[in-house]
Amino acid sequence: MSDADTDDNARHAAKMAKKKAARDKMMEDKTGEKGLVIVHTGPGKGKSSSGFGMILRCIAHEMPSAVVQFIKGAWQTGERTLIEENFSDLCQFYAMGEGFTWETQDKSRDIAAAKAGWEKAKELIRNPENRMVLLDEINIAIRYEYLDIDEIVSFLTAEKPEMTHVVLTGRNANDKLIEIADLVTEMAVVKHPFRQGIKAQKGVEF
Repeated sequence: MSDADTDDNARHAAKMAKKKAARDKMMEDKTGEKGLVIVHTGPGKGKSSSGFGMILRCIAHEMPSAVVQFIKGAWQTGERTLIEENFSDLCQFYAMGEGFTWETQDKSRDIAAAKAGWEKAKELIRNPENRMVLLDEINIAIRYEYLDIDEIVSFLTAEKPEMTHVVLTGRNANDKLIEIADLVTEMAVVKHPFRQGIKAQKGVEF
């Protein structure tokens, strides 16, 4: 190894040691734990995918969890198949929606499905054994006013068990929900194959 390489490695090691010391100091007071309200929103792809990634982490840690799908219930997605066929003992899965509202074209049916989904969601969240509950695409149901945002905010604030995580996905998250959330991520669109005429594909979209 040349002297230049040795000097470069030494500078890198010193830089990383300084970063580690700063990181360790920052983490010293980060000792608390609580059940989080997590929102995944925005026009970009990945909101539901990220939520299901968290559910799979819970399954891997043998933490009981649950999923309520508010819109995509008519689809047999890869996540649903995987969970129902392999992990039903750790994760309850309820596909309550019948599809996007432009597919059903029946507002009263959409509202009834959303309300039934919310009742099931409350039941699952109230059970402290469930460490995480994913409410997939609930933001869409809220946006169309199929569900009362004030009721949802009140429930999450007053009735969610202390250590239960609740993940809410879907674009156009309501400002009131964002305000009470502990973690909010907005997915942005940089490029999307749909704009180049590529349809939703198995393994990528569902």
